[in-house]
Amino acid sequence: MPTEKRTVTLDAVKRMGLEEFLWDTKVPGFGVRRQKSDARAYVLKTRIAGRQRWFTIGRHGAPWTPETARKEALRILGEVASGEDLASIRDGEKKIITVAELCKLYLEDAEKGRTLTKFGVAKKPTTIATDRGRIARHIIPLLGTKRLDDVSQHNVKRFMQDVATGKTAINEKTGHLGRSIVTGGRGTATRTVGLLGGIFSYAVDRGLMKSNPVSGVKRFPDKKEERFLTLADFGKLGGALLALEEEGDNPYGLSAIRLLMFTGSRKSEILTLKWDEVDFENACLRLPDSKTGKKIVILGAPACAILNALPRLHGNPYVLPGKNKGEHLVGLPQIWRRVRKRAGLEWATLHILRHSFASFGAGSGLGLPVIGKLLGHKDSATTARYAKVDLDPERAAAELISLGISTALSREPQDARKAFLLEIDDNKPKGMR
Repeated sequence: MPTEKRTVTLDAVKRMGLEEFLWDTKVPGFGVRRQKSDARAYVLKTRIAGRQRWFTIGRHGAPWTPETARKEALRILGEVASGEDLASIRDGEKKIITVAELCKLYLEDAEKGRTLTKFGVAKKPTTIATDRGRIARHIIPLLGTKRLDDVSQHNVKRFMQDVATGKTAINEKTGHLGRSIVTGGRGTATRTVGLLGGIFSYAVDRGLMKSNPVSGVKRFPDKKEERFLTLADFGKLGGALLALEEEGDNPYGLSAIRLLMFTGSRKSEILTLKWDEVDFENACLRLPDSKTGKKIVILGAPACAILNALPRLHGNPYVLPGKNKGEHLVGLPQIWRRVRKRAGLEWATLHILRHSFASFGAGSGLGLPVIGKLLGHKDSATTARYAKVDLDPERAAAELISLGISTALSREPQDARKAFLLEIDDNKPKGMR
């Protein structure tokens, strides 16, 4: 095998011939060899107790460059000089896993319910699916080959910039009719760095990392959806819902949309709602599981009226049954598209119904803690455990908002605001007027 001795640089590594060995002039024993397979590998040769020992640092390519490999060689030589045995060093190095291997462990534990959210509950399958997508599309391509001890805060900042500028963007065909479109952007970058921070925290907890390199990294502002429906918009939606109802559109889908409007619930909470979770006597929904754990949803009169009017299908436990036996309604986004198109509100998403519920509550003078309880925010588990305690303010608020929205739905857009305000004023408890 031809050998040469000169400074190992990137250019020198690229110009190496097959089976050539290049020794570095800066660090004794450090070199790089090009194998028959064309791969270049960085190595270190040293002597311990009179015996020659070899250490393979790694193949050329991220994270190993001439500079990073040289630094690693110096680190190993320092440990050898302090009395460490190279064999034990090798064994220690083998235990350090890559980011890709860490992500695999993280997802496996998440699927077994061992990875908890910030609310202390196991991750939902939909959340795990989202995590898996972000890992596959962004984290693995950019950081997957890095060993955990090589990931720095600088790497995380670079990762965030790369995702934001579309370095991981793809548009590829998946299967006969499928297509995967990944665009990146600042929002995606911020949320993916958030996931990365959670994965590294998991590694720290398991003793795989000493610290979390995401800590202290300033992320892009994650712009939340601030737009919401006006009272005139609700007037348009009311007309669209009635028109589609008369045309024979899916009655369960239209009822689902109205329930989302009147309760401010998440789409999954309404679609998976079962009859045994509906408490008509106390006018509430008792959800055994939600994004934040157990949850109580207080119902106003319009929401109760919708639930009372819905027929029950024998053998199907769901309030909103689907076409298949024993399953719940699916395809709500398609139904919503028809509604918003008829209403001339094609910009509106289903989640905006939740934002609008909260916005109307705030605009009616209701306190944010009360609205937070209605929406099932962070402290909803405490509320659920004490269902009989101090629910009067939330019940009054739920009644107030849902009645106002119900009135707005039944009016022409230009009259909706006036009707809403009158309904709000008439139904406010004395302490709220």
